[in-house]
Amino acid sequence: MYDVIVVGGGAAGLVAAGTAASLGKKTLLIEKMPRTARKILVTGKGRCNVTNNCDVDTVLKNVVSNPKFLYSALVNFSPEDTMCLFEGLGVPLKTERGNRVFPQSDRAMDIADALRRYCDMYGVKVLTDTVKELLICDGEIKGVKTEAGKEHLGASVIVATGGLSYSKTGSTGDGYRLAKTAGHSIVPTRASLVGLKIAGGECKEMQGLSLKNTKLSLFVKTNNKCVFSEMGEMLFTHFGISGPIALSASAHLKENPQNYYIELDLKPALSLEMLDMRLSRDFSENLNRDFLNSLSKLLPKAMIHIVVGRSKIPAHQKVNQITKEQRLALCRVLKAMRFDVCGREDIETAIITAGGVETRELNPKTMESKLVKGLYFAGEVIDVDAVTGGFNLQIAFSTGYTAALNA
Repeated sequence: MYDVIVVGGGAAGLVAAGTAASLGKKTLLIEKMPRTARKILVTGKGRCNVTNNCDVDTVLKNVVSNPKFLYSALVNFSPEDTMCLFEGLGVPLKTERGNRVFPQSDRAMDIADALRRYCDMYGVKVLTDTVKELLICDGEIKGVKTEAGKEHLGASVIVATGGLSYSKTGSTGDGYRLAKTAGHSIVPTRASLVGLKIAGGECKEMQGLSLKNTKLSLFVKTNNKCVFSEMGEMLFTHFGISGPIALSASAHLKENPQNYYIELDLKPALSLEMLDMRLSRDFSENLNRDFLNSLSKLLPKAMIHIVVGRSKIPAHQKVNQITKEQRLALCRVLKAMRFDVCGREDIETAIITAGGVETRELNPKTMESKLVKGLYFAGEVIDVDAVTGGFNLQIAFSTGYTAALNA
C-alpha cells in the first residue's frame, strides 16, 4: 500500500515523485521505459532548456492554452524554485538570451540524472512496467494495475505520462487512455512547437538558409488577424520553415493550418522609409549593374532570386533605370514576404503535444480530478502548452509539484 503512485517518469512525474517522498510519503514511480527522463535528453538540442529566468506573469504570457489554469501551480513552484531545486541537486545553471536557463555543462543528461537523484535520495521505489488500468471504486482511486498483471494499491495516483511526440522516449498517449477510463474528456491532440509546411517551392529553393533578427507574424486568412508575432531566428527547410520563431508560431495554429499565412519582415529594425533610404544608398553604388547583382549587401545569396521575382522588377534591368515606385515595391516585399501555411510536420517530430485532459475537469489549485477523488494529472498530458523558451518544462515541474503537494 502506497501513499502516492506516480505513473510516468518524465519531468512532471519525477518532480511529483521526489516531492511526495520528500514530504514523508511512501511513493511508487512506475515508468515503462528502462530509464527515466528519456525525453529530457533530447530537449534543447541535447542541452535542455530547463526553465525561463522570469516571473510567474511572464510565464503565463507565454502559455498558449489555458494560462489561467496554471496560475496556482506556478505560484506554488516558480522558475526561481526550479533553479533552486537543480542547483541544490548539484547542477549549476546559466541564463542565456531570452532568459533561457541551461545547465552550465550544456548536458541534458545532468538534468535527467538530477531528477532521478531527487527521487533516490528520498527513497522513491521505481518500477519498470506499464500501467494498463486505474483501479477506481465508488468514484475514488484505489491504485493501478500493470501490464505484468500486478495491482499496486495507493491512496493517490498522479498520471504524468506525457503526450504523443517523440514516441521512442515512451510518450505514446497512455495517459489519455487512462483519463478516458476515469470519465475525463480529451481535447483533440495536435503537434505543437513543430516545423510549418509552406505551400509552393520557394522554401525548398532556400533550404538550409538560416535567418537571424527576422520578424515572423502569423495571420488568420479569413480576417487577416495577427495571432502571433516575434523576432528571432528561423530556418528554411525542404518542407517549409523551422527554427525558434517558426516553432513558437506553430503553437498558435488552433484550427486547420491551411487557414493561416505568415509574413516575414526581413528588416524589422528599419521602417519603410528608412529601408527606402538604405536601398537608395545601395543602388547609388551599383548604378550600372543589373538589378539581380545589386542586392548582395542586403540579402543572403540564396534569397536574392526569390525576392527579385516577387518584386516584379526585371532581373537584368539596370539599377539606374529603377523607378521610385519599383524601389518602394521592393521595400514592401522585404517588409512583408507572405507564405501560405499548408500543414504542420508530423507529431512525432513535435517538441510537445497540444491538447489533452480537459482542464475544466481538474481543480487548478491541486491538479486533482473533479470526477475521481485521489486522481491527479500533471505535465503534458493536460491541455496546457506554451511557446519555446523553457516554459513547457516549467509547466511540467509546477504541475508535478502541485499534484504531489496535494496528493
